Amino acid sequence: MDPTRLLPTGEAHVSSDLRRMCRIGEAHVCFSVTFDSSLSLSLSASPDLRRHPKLRIRDLRNIFATKILQRWSWADTLISWFSDSFKMVVLAASIINKSGKVLVSRQFVDMSRIRIEGLLAAFPKLVGTGNQHTYIETENVRYVYQPIEVLYLLLVTNKQSNILEDLDTLRLLSKLVREYSPSLDEEDICKMAFELIFAFDEAISLGQKENLTVAQVKQYCEMESHEERLHKVVMQSKIDETKDVMKRKASEIDKSKIEKNRGDKGGLMALSGPRRNESSFSDMSISSTASGFGSNYGFGLSTDVKSSAKPKGHPPASATAPPKGLGMKLGKTQRTNQFLESLKAEGEVILEDVQPSAAQSKSSLPPTDPITLTIEERLNVVIRRDGGLNNFDIQGTLSLQILNQEDGFVQFQIENQDVPGLSFKTHPNINKELFNSKHVIGLKDPNRPFPSGQNDVGLVKWRIQGMDEASLPLTVNCWPSVSGGETYVNIEYEASDMFDLRNVVISIPLPALREPPSVRQIDGEWKYDSRNSTLEWSILLIDHSNRSGSMEFAVPPADSSVFFPIIIRFMAASTYSDVKVTNVVPLKSNAPPKYSQRIQLITDTYEVI
Repeated sequence: MDPTRLLPTGEAHVSSDLRRMCRIGEAHVCFSVTFDSSLSLSLSASPDLRRHPKLRIRDLRNIFATKILQRWSWADTLISWFSDSFKMVVLAASIINKSGKVLVSRQFVDMSRIRIEGLLAAFPKLVGTGNQHTYIETENVRYVYQPIEVLYLLLVTNKQSNILEDLDTLRLLSKLVREYSPSLDEEDICKMAFELIFAFDEAISLGQKENLTVAQVKQYCEMESHEERLHKVVMQSKIDETKDVMKRKASEIDKSKIEKNRGDKGGLMALSGPRRNESSFSDMSISSTASGFGSNYGFGLSTDVKSSAKPKGHPPASATAPPKGLGMKLGKTQRTNQFLESLKAEGEVILEDVQPSAAQSKSSLPPTDPITLTIEERLNVVIRRDGGLNNFDIQGTLSLQILNQEDGFVQFQIENQDVPGLSFKTHPNINKELFNSKHVIGLKDPNRPFPSGQNDVGLVKWRIQGMDEASLPLTVNCWPSVSGGETYVNIEYEASDMFDLRNVVISIPLPALREPPSVRQIDGEWKYDSRNSTLEWSILLIDHSNRSGSMEFAVPPADSSVFFPIIIRFMAASTYSDVKVTNVVPLKSNAPPKYSQRIQLITDTYEVI
């Protein structure tokens, strides 16, 4: 019904321009209304009124028409019509339990606490068992409700409201409640009470539903600012830079203490008696990449073989170990650096001079055999979290290291398994016909030796493609679930019988946490890296005794996608192709030279996305 059509015809020719001041909420705004001879109603408002956050155009029309029509004697009927159309539709939006206890309630009209509590307390008594309706009408109000788990989400409206619009409003509020409180229990609802009230205010304005989506309501409630995010990034970078400076300063202080302790130790030699002199070794580092067979041979092939046994010099002895053989001890006892300990507690990696273990010392020794062959395969695997593979690629290399040139006049007999999808590629100076027919690696010119030196030389490369998911050496499944205000994450691994895996590390990304996660159960060991926000699950060895294992931990509520991608690292002493050297044939001597071979399977990329 158009209120302008009710104007009396006798006054239709009168043109009126009326400017009025009115009070809407806390703002004083000015508007003007003009009637012309065509009975049209023109409305204009000041900028303050147009920017009013809780007022819409139809509300403005109602207010303007009410103010103007009061000037005519017949305005009483129209004023009552406008007042009915401008009434609040939704009186309150509430969440209660089955017994009528109020958890959250937002009123959109002036209503006393006793009044709203009485309306909500009476609601559970009105709900009948087995009733299929989602609304209840009383003498004064209408309840529109929806059960959610053990709670009720309900709207208290007037009886003149449109039930279809009320149901649409109820559906929007239901989605918002599940978005802000996934567990839907009383404790979580009370904890998120203010967030829910803010969301209700965005969804309902002056008792009317706003045309918004859940994403828009969340965006308005979060009120994210680009400048604020930029400021946080700048502050975080300054904090990280300060930590780095503090770490360098702490390292310098520790080094100065070490040098001072060494000086004190040297000054006390007269008191402690003669001391054994330690032999010094030069640092013999070997490059991980070889540039072919050398310039004298002009081969020019660059291989990406990383030897697992590069000869290294002996690291310096630990300065933190107590001095031996001292007759007396001078000065204060050395105390633990509390600053370094706090950095370690935050997950920082502090480099210290430590005595190498027996295994490390053994692996760092240079090769002693005249001929050393290294067989290495690298895995590039990407597994989908819901099953299936994105990538499964295996690349292998056979490299050679000969210490003396006179031992270079040899040929190598190899063997391998017949694996589907396996293809070999030899170095240009290798006799391909001899390799393809007899699986013998030899130079095209048998009168020339293999190059000697400290660098590894690539001889043969191979690649395996077309492997399926059943051939994976290790699979990892992650099952996050939200319950009781926490996210419980269950992770399990299953290893294949083909390999015994060593030094297995499974890195799980976590949301930003103030405290380490609560690990409930684990097969192996775990470590939390607070700086990178990752949980590392370590298993020293996976063999026939532990082909499967699991870990369970809990963190605050988080989306399941936060825990991916899971990055996995491991090593094995056997390969897919099972390539190995069975014999070394000398070409210029009768005695076969002594040789050794190292075989390993390692991961380049192995992750679950």
